[in-house]
Amino acid sequence: MSDINSKKYNFIVDADDADVRIDKYLSAACNDLSRSYIQKIITNGGVLLNGEVPKTKTIVNEDDVIEITVPESVIPEIAPEDIPLDILYEDSDVIVVNKPKGIVVHPAAGHYTGTLVNALLYHCKDLSGINGVMRPGIVHRIDMNTTGSLIICKNDFAHNDIAAQLKEHSIKRRYVAIVEGNIKEDEGTIDAPIGRSQKDRKKMAVVMNGKNAVTHFKVLKRSAKYTYVECALETGRTHQIRVHMAHIHHPLLGDDVYGKAVKGLEGQTLHARTLGFVQPHTKEYIEVDAPIPEYFEHILQTF
Repeated sequence: MSDINSKKYNFIVDADDADVRIDKYLSAACNDLSRSYIQKIITNGGVLLNGEVPKTKTIVNEDDVIEITVPESVIPEIAPEDIPLDILYEDSDVIVVNKPKGIVVHPAAGHYTGTLVNALLYHCKDLSGINGVMRPGIVHRIDMNTTGSLIICKNDFAHNDIAAQLKEHSIKRRYVAIVEGNIKEDEGTIDAPIGRSQKDRKKMAVVMNGKNAVTHFKVLKRSAKYTYVECALETGRTHQIRVHMAHIHHPLLGDDVYGKAVKGLEGQTLHARTLGFVQPHTKEYIEVDAPIPEYFEHILQTF
């Protein structure tokens, strides 16, 4: 892989993406590269796992460092786009935005425009490069139809620092959600492991061999048909709140994956309201609140 038109991209494996073959991990991380093409790159020595050439069947672990060399023409150019950003906080290291409903966080295969990353590239001169060209600055994600606070890193130092805070579960994350049914308990904890569903690999589920997942919830308001809850994440698994609330038979209102679709809602009623973190350089504690969306407030007024 010595082509002068090649580029190198680095990835750090997070907990949710660990324990899979490296070819499978990279085909997901690089989005538009087929698994067979990834296998060819690995076979040709174009991938390093912690500084060594792996086999296509090598299993990746959390915090593994992967470097892949890919012909430049294979990865599309991710263009800056003048898309409005609702900025909750910004300094030289990080930016916290209030992500609206319906916008994808980063580009993926067949979807290279109109994402939060496109908007960020227009707003920011530099973003961290640890997660590669498709996900610059992205250290954690929220689903397309989830709204609210999301932190993005402008440099690799900040990225590593915020990633460490996420790993240690020291970042404060408070979500609010409207769920189906009336939860009788005023508060509770759901401690149930989450992994890929055995019935549908596109979905997550509570499974015996899943990764540890803990969600604390508190009821804020009730109606005859719905419950308004605050959820605090002790861990950060994919779709954690959605899976956990469905597991206790109270799926999120409008969740067309783990519950049922509701006309006009465009997916789950979930909002990342509060985000608290330690500033990477100054070590000052920063906490921001993302205003609840208008559509969400309108539903609450019907309670």
